Amino acid sequence: MSSVFAISLAAAAIGAVIVLIARLRLNPFIVLFVTSIVMALIAGMPADKVVGSFEAGAGHVLGHVGTVIALGTMLGKMLAESGGADRIAITISNFAGRDRVDWAMMVIGLLVGLPVFFEVGFVLLIPLVFVLAERTKMPLLRVALPMGAALSVTHALIPPHPAALLAVSAYHANVGHTILYGIVIGTPIAIIAGPLFGRFAAARVPLTEVNPLAEQFVNHEPLANLPGFSVTVFTILSPVILMLAGSAADVLSTPHTSLNTVLHFIGNTDIALVFATIMSFYVLGTARGFSKETILRFTNECLGPTALIMLLIGAGGGFGRVLVDSGVSKAITDAALGAHMPLLILAWLLAVIVRVACGSATVSMATASGIVGPILAHSTGVSPELMVLVTGAGSVALGPMNDAGFWQIKEYLGLTVPQTLKTWSVLETLISVFGLVFCLIASVFVH
Repeated sequence: MSSVFAISLAAAAIGAVIVLIARLRLNPFIVLFVTSIVMALIAGMPADKVVGSFEAGAGHVLGHVGTVIALGTMLGKMLAESGGADRIAITISNFAGRDRVDWAMMVIGLLVGLPVFFEVGFVLLIPLVFVLAERTKMPLLRVALPMGAALSVTHALIPPHPAALLAVSAYHANVGHTILYGIVIGTPIAIIAGPLFGRFAAARVPLTEVNPLAEQFVNHEPLANLPGFSVTVFTILSPVILMLAGSAADVLSTPHTSLNTVLHFIGNTDIALVFATIMSFYVLGTARGFSKETILRFTNECLGPTALIMLLIGAGGGFGRVLVDSGVSKAITDAALGAHMPLLILAWLLAVIVRVACGSATVSMATASGIVGPILAHSTGVSPELMVLVTGAGSVALGPMNDAGFWQIKEYLGLTVPQTLKTWSVLETLISVFGLVFCLIASVFVH
Protein backbone atom coordinates (compact mmCIF):
# COMPACT_ATOMS: atom_id res chain seq x y z
CA MET A 1 0.00 0.00 0.00
CA SER A 2 1.44 3.38 -0.99
CA SER A 3 1.82 6.10 1.59
CA VAL A 4 -0.21 8.57 -0.45
CA PHE A 5 -3.10 6.09 -0.73
CA ALA A 6 -2.94 5.28 3.01
CA ILE A 7 -2.94 8.95 4.03
CA SER A 8 -5.79 9.72 1.62
CA LEU A 9 -7.84 6.76 2.84
CA ALA A 10 -7.36 7.63 6.51
CA ALA A 11 -8.23 11.28 5.87
CA ALA A 12 -11.33 10.30 3.89
CA ALA A 13 -12.48 7.92 6.65
CA ILE A 14 -12.04 10.52 9.38
CA GLY A 15 -13.74 13.16 7.23
CA ALA A 16 -16.66 10.81 6.56
CA VAL A 17 -17.10 10.19 10.29
CA ILE A 18 -17.23 13.94 10.98
CA VAL A 19 -19.74 14.65 8.20
CA LEU A 20 -22.04 11.69 8.93
CA ILE A 21 -22.21 12.41 12.66
CA ALA A 22 -22.08 16.21 12.75
CA ARG A 23 -23.98 17.08 9.56
CA LEU A 24 -26.32 14.17 8.88
CA ARG A 25 -26.95 13.44 12.57
CA LEU A 26 -26.50 9.69 12.20
CA ASN A 27 -25.89 7.45 15.22
CA PRO A 28 -22.15 7.71 16.07
CA PHE A 29 -21.79 4.00 16.85
CA ILE A 30 -23.29 2.97 13.49
CA VAL A 31 -21.13 5.54 11.67
CA LEU A 32 -17.88 4.36 13.29
CA PHE A 33 -18.72 0.70 12.68
CA VAL A 34 -19.72 1.09 9.03
CA THR A 35 -16.85 3.48 8.22
CA SER A 36 -14.36 1.03 9.74
CA ILE A 37 -15.71 -1.82 7.60
CA VAL A 38 -15.72 0.18 4.36
CA MET A 39 -12.23 1.56 4.99
CA ALA A 40 -10.82 -1.92 5.69
CA LEU A 41 -12.35 -3.35 2.51
CA ILE A 42 -11.01 -0.48 0.38
CA ALA A 43 -7.57 -0.99 1.94
CA GLY A 44 -7.66 -4.58 0.70
CA MET A 45 -8.15 -6.32 4.03
CA PRO A 46 -9.70 -9.82 3.61
CA ALA A 47 -13.46 -9.62 4.16
CA ASP A 48 -13.45 -12.48 6.66
CA LYS A 49 -10.96 -10.59 8.87
CA VAL A 50 -12.65 -7.19 8.94
CA VAL A 51 -15.39 -7.70 11.52
CA GLY A 52 -13.08 -9.69 13.79
CA SER A 53 -10.57 -6.82 13.72
CA PHE A 54 -13.23 -4.29 14.73
CA GLU A 55 -14.55 -6.54 17.51
CA ALA A 56 -11.03 -7.15 18.84
CA GLY A 57 -10.32 -3.42 18.98
CA ALA A 58 -13.64 -2.63 20.65
CA GLY A 59 -13.25 -5.46 23.15
CA HIS A 60 -9.69 -4.52 24.04
CA VAL A 61 -10.65 -0.92 24.84
CA LEU A 62 -13.87 -1.77 26.68
CA GLY A 63 -12.21 -4.53 28.69
CA HIS A 64 -10.40 -1.83 30.62
CA VAL A 65 -12.30 1.41 30.10
CA GLY A 66 -15.76 -0.12 30.60
CA THR A 67 -14.89 -1.35 34.08
CA VAL A 68 -13.26 1.96 34.96
CA ILE A 69 -16.29 3.99 33.84
CA ALA A 70 -18.76 1.74 35.69
CA LEU A 71 -16.85 1.81 38.99
CA GLY A 72 -15.94 5.48 38.70
CA THR A 73 -19.55 6.42 38.00
CA MET A 74 -20.76 4.51 41.07
CA LEU A 75 -18.13 6.20 43.22
CA GLY A 76 -19.12 9.56 41.77
CA LYS A 77 -22.79 8.88 42.46
CA MET A 78 -22.05 8.08 46.12
CA LEU A 79 -20.01 11.28 46.39
CA ALA A 80 -22.90 13.26 44.94
CA GLU A 81 -25.77 11.71 46.90
CA SER A 82 -23.94 11.82 50.24
CA GLY A 83 -23.03 15.46 49.80
CA GLY A 84 -19.31 14.59 49.64
CA ALA A 85 -18.88 16.31 46.29
CA ASP A 86 -20.63 19.37 47.73
CA ARG A 87 -18.27 19.36 50.70
CA ILE A 88 -15.15 19.28 48.49
CA ALA A 89 -16.62 21.85 46.11
CA ILE A 90 -17.49 24.27 48.92
CA THR A 91 -14.08 23.86 50.55
CA ILE A 92 -12.20 24.37 47.26
CA SER A 93 -14.27 27.37 46.20
CA ASN A 94 -13.91 28.99 49.64
CA PHE A 95 -10.14 28.47 49.60
CA ALA A 96 -9.45 29.42 45.98
CA GLY A 97 -12.20 31.97 45.51
CA ARG A 98 -14.92 31.75 42.87
CA ASP A 99 -12.83 33.30 40.08
CA ARG A 100 -9.98 30.82 40.58
CA VAL A 101 -11.97 27.59 40.72
CA ASP A 102 -10.65 26.65 37.26
CA TRP A 103 -7.06 27.01 38.54
CA ALA A 104 -7.93 24.88 41.57
CA MET A 105 -9.31 22.12 39.31
CA MET A 106 -6.11 22.20 37.26
CA VAL A 107 -3.98 21.67 40.38
CA ILE A 108 -6.26 18.85 41.55
CA GLY A 109 -6.03 17.28 38.09
CA LEU A 110 -2.23 17.42 38.13
CA LEU A 111 -2.08 15.73 41.56
CA VAL A 112 -4.70 13.06 40.89
CA GLY A 113 -3.42 12.48 37.35
CA LEU A 114 0.13 11.60 38.37
CA PRO A 115 -0.51 7.91 39.15
CA VAL A 116 -3.74 7.19 37.23
CA PHE A 117 -4.87 6.80 33.63
CA PHE A 118 -6.76 9.70 32.05
CA GLU A 119 -10.03 7.76 32.02
CA VAL A 120 -9.72 6.92 35.73
CA GLY A 121 -8.88 10.46 36.82
CA PHE A 122 -11.70 11.82 34.70
CA VAL A 123 -14.44 9.67 36.21
CA LEU A 124 -13.07 10.35 39.71
CA LEU A 125 -13.12 14.13 39.28
CA ILE A 126 -16.08 14.80 36.95
CA PRO A 127 -18.61 14.83 39.86
CA LEU A 128 -16.58 17.63 41.46
CA VAL A 129 -16.60 19.53 38.17
CA PHE A 130 -20.39 19.32 37.89
CA VAL A 131 -20.91 20.40 41.50
CA LEU A 132 -18.37 23.25 41.38
CA ALA A 133 -19.84 24.60 38.14
CA GLU A 134 -23.33 24.51 39.68
CA ARG A 135 -22.36 26.04 43.03
CA THR A 136 -20.24 28.85 41.55
CA LYS A 137 -22.55 29.42 38.55
CA MET A 138 -19.49 29.16 36.33
CA PRO A 139 -19.68 27.76 32.76
CA LEU A 140 -19.12 23.99 32.82
CA LEU A 141 -16.34 24.13 30.23
CA ARG A 142 -14.39 26.68 32.27
CA VAL A 143 -14.23 24.19 35.16
CA ALA A 144 -13.99 20.94 33.17
CA LEU A 145 -11.33 21.78 30.57
CA PRO A 146 -8.58 22.70 33.09
CA MET A 147 -9.15 19.39 34.84
CA GLY A 148 -9.02 17.50 31.53
CA ALA A 149 -5.90 19.37 30.42
CA ALA A 150 -4.07 18.55 33.66
CA LEU A 151 -4.98 14.87 33.42
CA SER A 152 -3.87 14.72 29.78
CA VAL A 153 -0.54 16.44 30.53
CA THR A 154 0.32 14.06 33.35
CA HIS A 155 -0.81 11.06 31.29
CA ALA A 156 1.45 12.03 28.39
CA LEU A 157 4.53 13.53 30.00
CA ILE A 158 5.13 12.15 33.47
CA PRO A 159 5.91 8.58 34.66
CA PRO A 160 4.72 6.30 36.28
CA HIS A 161 2.20 6.00 33.46
CA PRO A 162 2.87 2.73 31.58
CA ALA A 163 3.38 4.44 28.21
CA ALA A 164 5.84 6.94 29.67
CA LEU A 165 7.69 4.11 31.40
CA LEU A 166 7.88 2.19 28.13
CA ALA A 167 9.32 5.28 26.46
CA VAL A 168 11.80 5.73 29.33
CA SER A 169 12.95 2.15 28.74
CA ALA A 170 13.08 2.50 24.94
CA TYR A 171 15.16 5.68 25.11
CA HIS A 172 17.23 4.53 28.16
CA ALA A 173 16.22 7.73 29.96
CA ASN A 174 16.62 8.50 33.67
CA VAL A 175 13.22 8.20 35.37
CA GLY A 176 13.92 10.86 37.99
CA HIS A 177 15.13 13.38 35.41
CA THR A 178 12.15 12.59 33.20
CA ILE A 179 9.72 13.29 36.04
CA LEU A 180 11.54 16.54 36.89
CA TYR A 181 11.60 17.77 33.28
CA GLY A 182 8.00 16.62 32.87
CA ILE A 183 6.85 18.74 35.80
CA VAL A 184 8.86 21.78 34.68
CA ILE A 185 7.63 21.57 31.07
CA GLY A 186 4.19 20.13 31.79
CA THR A 187 3.03 22.77 34.30
CA PRO A 188 3.07 25.76 31.90
CA ILE A 189 1.48 23.58 29.22
CA ALA A 190 -1.33 22.67 31.63
CA ILE A 191 -1.84 26.38 32.38
CA ILE A 192 -2.05 27.31 28.68
CA ALA A 193 -4.33 24.42 27.68
CA GLY A 194 -6.29 24.51 30.97
CA PRO A 195 -7.40 27.74 32.67
CA LEU A 196 -6.32 30.06 29.85
CA PHE A 197 -7.88 28.11 26.98
CA GLY A 198 -10.79 27.04 29.20
CA ARG A 199 -11.84 30.66 29.74
CA PHE A 200 -11.45 31.37 26.01
CA ALA A 201 -13.49 28.31 24.99
CA ALA A 202 -16.22 28.74 27.62
CA ALA A 203 -16.94 32.25 26.33
CA ARG A 204 -17.32 31.04 22.74
CA VAL A 205 -18.93 27.60 23.05
CA PRO A 206 -22.14 27.99 25.07
CA LEU A 207 -23.73 24.73 26.26
CA THR A 208 -27.49 24.73 25.81
CA GLU A 209 -28.33 21.02 25.85
CA VAL A 210 -29.76 19.41 29.00
CA ASN A 211 -27.08 17.17 30.52
CA PRO A 212 -28.60 14.16 32.36
CA LEU A 213 -25.22 13.15 33.78
CA ALA A 214 -24.68 16.58 35.31
CA GLU A 215 -28.17 16.54 36.77
CA GLN A 216 -27.68 13.18 38.52
CA PHE A 217 -24.41 14.32 40.13
CA VAL A 218 -25.71 17.66 41.39
CA ASN A 219 -28.02 17.93 44.38
CA HIS A 220 -29.93 21.10 43.60
CA GLU A 221 -30.66 21.58 47.32
CA PRO A 222 -27.37 21.52 49.27
CA LEU A 223 -27.46 19.08 52.15
CA ALA A 224 -27.48 20.60 55.61
CA ASN A 225 -25.28 17.93 57.20
CA LEU A 226 -22.39 17.28 54.82
CA PRO A 227 -19.71 14.61 55.41
CA GLY A 228 -16.30 15.76 56.61
CA PHE A 229 -13.78 17.10 54.11
CA SER A 230 -10.99 14.74 55.23
CA VAL A 231 -12.99 11.50 54.99
CA THR A 232 -14.42 12.53 51.61
CA VAL A 233 -11.01 13.39 50.18
CA PHE A 234 -9.56 10.14 51.55
CA THR A 235 -12.36 8.19 49.82
CA ILE A 236 -11.76 9.80 46.44
CA LEU A 237 -7.96 9.59 46.75
CA SER A 238 -7.87 6.00 48.04
CA PRO A 239 -7.60 4.50 44.53
CA VAL A 240 -4.83 7.00 43.77
CA ILE A 241 -2.94 5.93 46.90
CA LEU A 242 -3.34 2.24 46.02
CA MET A 243 -2.16 2.82 42.45
CA LEU A 244 0.87 4.72 43.73
CA ALA A 245 1.67 1.73 45.95
CA GLY A 246 1.37 -0.54 42.94
CA SER A 247 3.65 1.71 40.85
CA ALA A 248 6.28 1.70 43.61
CA ALA A 249 5.94 -2.02 44.36
CA ASP A 250 9.36 -2.95 43.01
CA VAL A 251 10.96 -0.16 45.09
CA LEU A 252 9.08 -0.96 48.30
CA SER A 253 9.60 -4.73 48.09
CA THR A 254 11.70 -7.41 46.43
CA PRO A 255 10.26 -8.46 43.05
CA HIS A 256 8.36 -11.78 42.95
CA THR A 257 7.87 -11.90 46.73
CA SER A 258 4.41 -12.22 48.30
CA LEU A 259 4.40 -8.54 49.38
CA ASN A 260 5.43 -7.46 45.90
CA THR A 261 2.59 -9.48 44.36
CA VAL A 262 0.07 -8.02 46.80
CA LEU A 263 1.20 -4.44 46.10
CA HIS A 264 0.93 -4.99 42.34
CA PHE A 265 -2.52 -6.53 42.82
CA ILE A 266 -4.01 -3.74 44.95
CA GLY A 267 -2.39 -1.17 42.65
CA ASN A 268 -4.26 -2.51 39.64
CA THR A 269 -6.65 0.16 38.33
CA ASP A 270 -9.77 -1.99 38.58
CA ILE A 271 -8.92 -3.37 42.04
CA ALA A 272 -8.13 0.10 43.42
CA LEU A 273 -11.40 1.51 42.07
CA VAL A 274 -13.57 -1.36 43.29
CA PHE A 275 -11.99 -1.01 46.74
CA ALA A 276 -12.78 2.71 46.81
CA THR A 277 -16.31 2.14 45.52
CA ILE A 278 -17.09 -0.51 48.14
CA MET A 279 -15.60 1.72 50.84
CA SER A 280 -17.84 4.57 49.67
CA PHE A 281 -20.90 2.34 50.19
CA TYR A 282 -20.13 2.46 53.92
CA VAL A 283 -18.36 5.80 54.46
CA LEU A 284 -20.68 7.81 52.20
CA GLY A 285 -23.66 5.46 52.34
CA THR A 286 -24.46 3.39 55.40
CA ALA A 287 -22.62 5.78 57.74
CA ARG A 288 -24.66 8.64 56.29
CA GLY A 289 -27.95 6.86 57.05
CA PHE A 290 -28.68 5.39 53.61
CA SER A 291 -30.27 1.93 53.53
CA LYS A 292 -28.82 -0.95 51.50
CA GLU A 293 -31.79 -0.68 49.12
CA THR A 294 -31.09 3.01 48.56
CA ILE A 295 -27.40 2.39 47.86
CA LEU A 296 -28.34 -0.36 45.40
CA ARG A 297 -30.74 2.04 43.65
CA PHE A 298 -28.03 4.71 43.41
CA THR A 299 -25.51 2.30 41.85
CA ASN A 300 -28.06 0.90 39.40
CA GLU A 301 -29.57 4.16 38.18
CA CYS A 302 -26.25 5.92 37.62
CA LEU A 303 -25.11 3.35 35.03
CA GLY A 304 -27.90 4.05 32.53
CA PRO A 305 -26.45 7.28 31.07
CA THR A 306 -23.03 5.62 30.61
CA ALA A 307 -24.28 2.98 28.15
CA LEU A 308 -23.84 5.18 25.07
CA ILE A 309 -20.44 6.34 26.31
CA MET A 310 -19.21 2.74 26.52
CA LEU A 311 -20.55 1.90 23.06
CA LEU A 312 -18.84 4.90 21.48
CA ILE A 313 -15.55 4.26 23.27
CA GLY A 314 -15.65 0.65 22.05
CA ALA A 315 -16.43 1.76 18.49
CA GLY A 316 -13.51 4.19 18.59
CA GLY A 317 -11.23 1.34 19.66
CA GLY A 318 -12.55 -0.82 16.82
CA PHE A 319 -11.95 1.98 14.31
CA GLY A 320 -8.36 2.33 15.51
CA ARG A 321 -7.69 -1.41 15.38
CA VAL A 322 -8.95 -1.62 11.79
CA LEU A 323 -6.57 1.20 10.80
CA VAL A 324 -3.68 -0.85 12.23
CA ASP A 325 -4.72 -4.30 10.96
CA SER A 326 -5.49 -3.06 7.44
CA GLY A 327 -1.94 -1.74 7.05
CA VAL A 328 -3.01 1.91 6.74
CA SER A 329 -1.23 2.91 9.95
CA LYS A 330 2.06 1.20 8.95
CA ALA A 331 2.10 2.81 5.51
CA ILE A 332 1.71 6.27 7.03
CA THR A 333 4.41 5.57 9.62
CA ASP A 334 6.84 4.34 6.95
CA ALA A 335 6.33 7.61 5.05
CA ALA A 336 7.30 9.62 8.12
CA LEU A 337 10.43 7.51 8.66
CA GLY A 338 11.48 8.12 5.06
CA ALA A 339 11.69 11.86 5.67
CA HIS A 340 15.00 12.65 7.39
CA MET A 341 14.54 15.18 10.20
CA PRO A 342 15.80 15.95 13.73
CA LEU A 343 15.06 13.15 16.20
CA LEU A 344 12.89 15.26 18.52
CA ILE A 345 10.68 16.26 15.60
CA LEU A 346 10.67 12.73 14.14
CA ALA A 347 9.58 11.19 17.46
CA TRP A 348 6.83 13.82 17.85
CA LEU A 349 5.60 13.38 14.28
CA LEU A 350 5.53 9.58 14.49
CA ALA A 351 3.57 9.78 17.74
CA VAL A 352 1.08 12.17 16.09
CA ILE A 353 0.65 9.83 13.13
CA VAL A 354 0.08 6.75 15.27
CA ARG A 355 -2.28 8.78 17.47
CA VAL A 356 -4.44 9.69 14.46
CA ALA A 357 -4.21 6.15 13.12
CA CYS A 358 -5.17 4.24 16.26
CA GLY A 359 -6.56 6.82 18.69
CA SER A 360 -4.76 5.57 21.79
CA ALA A 361 -2.19 7.89 23.36
CA THR A 362 -0.65 4.90 25.15
CA VAL A 363 -0.25 2.89 21.93
CA SER A 364 1.03 5.99 20.13
CA MET A 365 3.75 6.66 22.69
CA ALA A 366 4.81 3.03 22.96
CA THR A 367 4.91 2.57 19.18
CA ALA A 368 6.78 5.78 18.38
CA SER A 369 9.38 5.24 21.12
CA GLY A 370 9.86 1.66 19.95
CA ILE A 371 10.63 2.89 16.44
CA VAL A 372 12.85 5.85 17.35
CA GLY A 373 14.61 4.22 20.34
CA PRO A 374 17.13 2.23 18.24
CA ILE A 375 17.85 5.35 16.15
CA LEU A 376 18.57 7.38 19.31
CA ALA A 377 20.98 4.68 20.51
CA HIS A 378 23.23 5.51 17.54
CA SER A 379 22.88 9.27 17.85
CA THR A 380 24.45 11.90 20.10
CA GLY A 381 23.50 15.30 21.39
CA VAL A 382 19.84 14.50 22.13
CA SER A 383 18.49 14.16 25.68
CA PRO A 384 16.71 10.81 26.18
CA GLU A 385 14.48 12.48 28.79
CA LEU A 386 13.34 15.13 26.31
CA MET A 387 12.71 12.36 23.78
CA VAL A 388 10.30 10.78 26.27
CA LEU A 389 8.49 14.10 26.76
CA VAL A 390 8.28 15.03 23.09
CA THR A 391 6.95 11.58 22.21
CA GLY A 392 4.34 11.95 24.93
CA ALA A 393 3.38 15.37 23.60
CA GLY A 394 2.85 13.93 20.13
CA SER A 395 0.81 11.05 21.52
CA VAL A 396 -2.07 13.31 22.60
CA ALA A 397 -2.25 15.42 19.44
CA LEU A 398 -5.57 16.37 17.86
CA GLY A 399 -7.85 14.49 20.26
CA PRO A 400 -9.21 12.39 17.36
CA MET A 401 -12.59 10.68 17.25
CA ASN A 402 -11.09 7.20 17.50
CA ASP A 403 -9.79 8.09 20.97
CA ALA A 404 -11.88 7.02 23.97
CA GLY A 405 -11.28 10.39 25.62
CA PHE A 406 -13.04 12.24 22.79
CA TRP A 407 -16.33 10.44 23.39
CA GLN A 408 -15.90 10.53 27.15
CA ILE A 409 -15.58 14.33 27.05
CA LYS A 410 -18.43 14.68 24.55
CA GLU A 411 -20.96 12.61 26.47
CA TYR A 412 -20.10 13.63 30.02
CA LEU A 413 -20.09 17.35 29.19
CA GLY A 414 -23.11 17.15 26.91
CA LEU A 415 -21.29 18.48 23.83
CA THR A 416 -22.06 18.02 20.14
CA VAL A 417 -19.35 16.60 17.87
CA PRO A 418 -18.47 20.07 16.45
CA GLN A 419 -18.31 21.49 20.00
CA THR A 420 -16.01 18.65 21.09
CA LEU A 421 -13.73 19.32 18.11
CA LYS A 422 -13.64 23.05 18.94
CA THR A 423 -12.84 22.44 22.60
CA TRP A 424 -11.26 19.09 23.43
CA SER A 425 -9.48 18.49 20.12
CA VAL A 426 -8.03 22.02 20.20
CA LEU A 427 -6.99 21.58 23.85
CA GLU A 428 -5.14 18.33 23.06
CA THR A 429 -3.46 19.97 20.07
CA LEU A 430 -2.30 22.86 22.26
CA ILE A 431 -0.71 20.36 24.66
CA SER A 432 0.98 18.59 21.76
CA VAL A 433 2.30 21.67 19.95
CA PHE A 434 3.51 23.49 23.06
CA GLY A 435 5.07 20.23 24.26
CA LEU A 436 7.12 20.10 21.05
CA VAL A 437 8.05 23.79 21.23
CA PHE A 438 9.12 23.65 24.89
CA CYS A 439 11.13 20.46 24.32
CA LEU A 440 12.94 22.07 21.36
CA ILE A 441 13.73 25.11 23.51
CA ALA A 442 14.91 22.90 26.38
CA SER A 443 17.14 20.92 24.00
CA VAL A 444 19.33 24.01 23.63
CA PHE A 445 20.21 23.73 27.33
CA VAL A 446 19.82 19.98 28.00
CA HIS A 447 21.79 17.29 26.15
